[in-house]
Amino acid sequence: MCMENVGNSHGVLLLNSNAMDVTLQPTPALTYRTVGGILDFFVVMGPTPEMVVQQYTALIGRPVMPAYWSLGFQLCRYGYKNDEEIAQLYNDMVAAQIPYDVQYADIDYMERQMDFTLSSNFSGLPVLVDKMRSDGMKFIIILDPAIAGNETKDYPAFRRGVEKDVFIKWADGSGIAWGKVWPDLPNVVVDESLDWDTQVAIYRSYTAFPDFFKKATSEWWLQEIKDYREKFIKFDGLWIDMNEPASFVHGSVYGCKDALLNKPPYMPYLESRHLGLNHKTLCMETQQILPDGTPVRHYDVHNLYGLSHAEPTYSALQNVTGERGIVVSRSTYPSAGQWVGHWLGDNTAAWNQMDKSIIGMMEFSLFGISYTGADICGFFQNTTYELCARWMELGAFYPFSRNHNGKGFGRQDPVAFDEKFQNISRDVLNIRYKLLPYLYTLMFEAHTEGSTVIRPLLHEFTADKSTWDVYKQFLWGSALMISPVLEEKKTTVEVYMPNSRWYDYHTGIQVTETGKRVNLKAPLEHINLHVRGGYIIPWQEPANNTFYSRQKFMGLIVALDDQGQAQGNLFWDDGKSIGMCN
Repeated sequence: MCMENVGNSHGVLLLNSNAMDVTLQPTPALTYRTVGGILDFFVVMGPTPEMVVQQYTALIGRPVMPAYWSLGFQLCRYGYKNDEEIAQLYNDMVAAQIPYDVQYADIDYMERQMDFTLSSNFSGLPVLVDKMRSDGMKFIIILDPAIAGNETKDYPAFRRGVEKDVFIKWADGSGIAWGKVWPDLPNVVVDESLDWDTQVAIYRSYTAFPDFFKKATSEWWLQEIKDYREKFIKFDGLWIDMNEPASFVHGSVYGCKDALLNKPPYMPYLESRHLGLNHKTLCMETQQILPDGTPVRHYDVHNLYGLSHAEPTYSALQNVTGERGIVVSRSTYPSAGQWVGHWLGDNTAAWNQMDKSIIGMMEFSLFGISYTGADICGFFQNTTYELCARWMELGAFYPFSRNHNGKGFGRQDPVAFDEKFQNISRDVLNIRYKLLPYLYTLMFEAHTEGSTVIRPLLHEFTADKSTWDVYKQFLWGSALMISPVLEEKKTTVEVYMPNSRWYDYHTGIQVTETGKRVNLKAPLEHINLHVRGGYIIPWQEPANNTFYSRQKFMGLIVALDDQGQAQGNLFWDDGKSIGMCN
């Protein structure tokens, strides 16, 4: 998207599924370099940034409408040891009365990290999930696309996949193109000082990658998901990961066959450009089959893998649950937002990651993916008390609000710390839950009109160039401004107050200084929120989860503008039915 000095905006989409890089030149100008494929240019004309996004999403498809419960707070961890650990976490959260709607299970719940299996360590998980769901909670499991293939015993998911011919193969007819991913990964840290072949040998199982372009694959995927929900865990949503597609070997376990495709004459400036396009993914010469039956090289469709994974997964989820649900995907592509939300990848528990998460949400707003957020408190490394407290305050305003961290690092859920931390988490999540009717309405407007949910200040104050580079504050729609503390040991925050009437959310007091930067008090337990004059925000009394909060009293925050007027919208349905919000 380009904003001209006079404030007018337009957007340009270069639609291309091959590898490419984009360089920002000082003129200013953008230079695109691609390694092949058919290029399509689309131009959308604003004149405002918000209208550009609306026109763009009219072209690629409007953002998915999530289930109401998916806007609640969520907890996940890679490294849960057993179902008793999850049960204790749930009981502690309930006892602390911290709002919380969704619990996850990462690949730990699987037998040897294989899809559609259940580890003996989690044999009690189905009963636990039923109990949690009876209390109004929801449960989401992870599913990776790669399927273990060299099992010594019958593995139905793979056997049925072979029978239906769903896996990506070599174009020369020599069979499945084997990779290695999580299945049967030993419970050790691989020494990266070892040569690559030695590292690879430690990853024992071979994996096959489904070709989601094929109708047969969608049918197979649906049946596996349906069988698993009926026989094991009654999940409510799905989390799809590793779908770039990612592999732990370069190309395949036997290497690649076409040096030109894997290391073309021009290599885009990837982090691993010296290793080729097949770095930790499939060989570029492997073959996929488009829906019309046309064979195509993975070289030409690599970037479409996550997109091809999205619609069959969302369709399967709705088919087996009979409800709207939500799917969260790591890999996306233009139009994926019609079916999935997105988290911003494996971040780090570091202060400089917090403002990056705001930038990421703003970017994905432009991309037509409204349901987005980062791993609260960080995925890699151990968080700190102060960092996690500030991140809980920021993360309470992510559309996708999930605290998630990696294996081997310290706990960082709200009940992992002291009573003060629990109070901070409870208070800010109660604000989120109170404002969920407004957030849900924004999601509906994004779904039907293509407007943004997370919104940079420049979208609302285009004529004010001081807003053009503000990236440490953001808006929910037009009416609520969030200004978090993003630096260590700070008890104040510098905030730009655009030239409008603003009210402090916590006190209702009108702000007297606007059109300038101001320093606001921000003790550890406080996040600065401001309501814009001229708007009405619907709210609802919070509860421990949305099943109960939706039964409580509703009200309106009426913030008058300088003319003594205000307006607003409310969308309300049962929060879960398919098609009700279309």
